[in-house]
Amino acid sequence: MISRIDLRGDALPEGPALRDLLPRADFDVQAALEKVRPICEAVHHRGDAALIDFAEKFDGVRLESVRVPAQAIADALEQLDPAVRAALEESIRRARLVHREQRRTTHTTQVVPGGSVTEKWVPVDRVGLYAPGGRSVYPSSVVMNVVPAQEAGVESIALASPAQAEFGGLPHPTILAACALLGVDEVYAAGGATAVAMFAYGTESCPPANMVTGPGNIWVAAAKRYFTGKIGIDAEAGPTEIAVLADETADPAHVAADLISQAEHDPLAAAVLVTDSVELADAVAKELEPQVEASKHIEDRIVPALRGKQSAIVLVDGVEEGLRVVDAYGAEHLEIQTADAAAVADRVRNAGAIFIGPWAPVSLGDYAAGSNHVLPTGGCACHSSGLSVQSFLRGIHIVDYTKDALAEVAHHVVTLAEAEDLPAHGAAIKARFGWKVPESK
Repeated sequence: MISRIDLRGDALPEGPALRDLLPRADFDVQAALEKVRPICEAVHHRGDAALIDFAEKFDGVRLESVRVPAQAIADALEQLDPAVRAALEESIRRARLVHREQRRTTHTTQVVPGGSVTEKWVPVDRVGLYAPGGRSVYPSSVVMNVVPAQEAGVESIALASPAQAEFGGLPHPTILAACALLGVDEVYAAGGATAVAMFAYGTESCPPANMVTGPGNIWVAAAKRYFTGKIGIDAEAGPTEIAVLADETADPAHVAADLISQAEHDPLAAAVLVTDSVELADAVAKELEPQVEASKHIEDRIVPALRGKQSAIVLVDGVEEGLRVVDAYGAEHLEIQTADAAAVADRVRNAGAIFIGPWAPVSLGDYAAGSNHVLPTGGCACHSSGLSVQSFLRGIHIVDYTKDALAEVAHHVVTLAEAEDLPAHGAAIKARFGWKVPESK
């Protein structure tokens, strides 16, 4: 059901050569870009009418309005299963605890007497958040996007999720209920690239946003790439992925269950086990069979994901080599199930989120750890972070110098300006001192 890659014996290569040996899904955002271009431009030129037409084409429902009525949001919360409501409320509570601690404070550095640089943090004015609604419904993604934006102080928050024919063209009611719990009343029935374009360009019903965040399929990723430079984005999210670094101390039933939990998302989802134990590898492979059979989304998601080129059991000589492999892979979710897991996890450099030991599975992080589950995929964890309060903040430097403080450094500024053949830069300093540069003290 899942292939093996044997990296034992020979010395592991460095950098890209090692990454090339590891499993990864095909995810060609550039190819998708050309297909979303006309969709985005149709929204640009035709606004809400284009959104309504695309909802009919892609979602099978003709909308009367793209914006969701306030009453529909209130009704969704009223009709929400009490157990689901309690779970969402706890998820929100824990996420707020974590994200509130991420707030940045204004800080002033006194560089010299009379000369200071202050860094203040300002939230973006308006964000458009996206909650997927294809194969599954993701109220948890509403929580993970809205909470950090609110804790950052963003004043205008809008959310989009695909129209559902089953619910009369509204987004899934659990999505709407999550919005109600979070106090988000600006919600749109728009999906995929059309939602990103709506936020980027604005339409008759939706003002443009400064930034768009949230997970999605390849069409969402392509639309984000299309608008890079016009709006801020969190990331071009690819298929979800889990890597488990485990040794002989790991429970094969736990490992198999965790691999399946990610494969359940999508046929392109990646499930990777890195281990130095052939016995564990054999036991996990054996465990997969009955656990998959007992699952729900077997033929359309789990089996294709586990059998795909993006999933594998990778055999290594030891935990040390395993660390090199998982750092090269840069997993969205990385579980450490080894002896002294915390110490091993402390040495990891590249991962979206790290889950330590047998009692911190990825599923916990998806819903109720307090951490954020909007994370870098496709190896981007080597240079990018998951969604956080920081994602919605901009650092602005405020420079405040007195005449004496400028005079003290003026000759250095002029010297560097002339070294770069930018004499007007130096002239801007000289003009303040009667065109004669003060001598250094």
